[in-house]
Amino acid sequence: MSPRRSVAEALGTRSAILDRSVAIASLEGLEGLTIGRLATELGMSKSGVIGHFGSKEALQLAVLERAGEVFRAEVWEPVVRIEPGLRRLRALCEEWISYLERGVFPGGCFFVAAAHEFDGRVGAVRDAVAARFDAWRGRLLKETRRAVAAGDLPGGTEADLLVFELNGLVMALNHALQLHGDRQAVVWARRAVRARLGMP
Repeated sequence: MSPRRSVAEALGTRSAILDRSVAIASLEGLEGLTIGRLATELGMSKSGVIGHFGSKEALQLAVLERAGEVFRAEVWEPVVRIEPGLRRLRALCEEWISYLERGVFPGGCFFVAAAHEFDGRVGAVRDAVAARFDAWRGRLLKETRRAVAAGDLPGGTEADLLVFELNGLVMALNHALQLHGDRQAVVWARRAVRARLGMP
């Protein structure tokens, strides 16, 4: 077997482990990932699974990274070419709601679930989850501030408060969908976001 093929196969195996891990963690949490379960489901040895990551914590961090790639593809990439500011902020919120409505992750928003699981802990995984939220909040703040500066939102708009409200609305949607199966909440979330952003 050539070295190039060996590397490609190793990357393919790692990718398969991550894909299965994301699906499990979405429903059962990052702590629900066990090397034994992954090995059984993927037809591998335990040492074969852990050999790709080195530790359970490293696996959890890699799973967060993979989930972040999915979120970027679903929410950010569709709007990246839209004019920055209010137009992009509106589109971001729509894609964000759509991401939950379509059930991209079977357990709802991967990062909301991870935050509930790790927000009271310390360590690298908790810090990685917090960093994801900080980065997303930063993106929303950037677009909101641009919209205020351009006069597309009222001059007195407090960007931090608006982003706090938008986060709250979408997290409430995630809760309604996952805990109650309330599809009407999608309509309410869209109406609330549109009203807050001055959309008809």
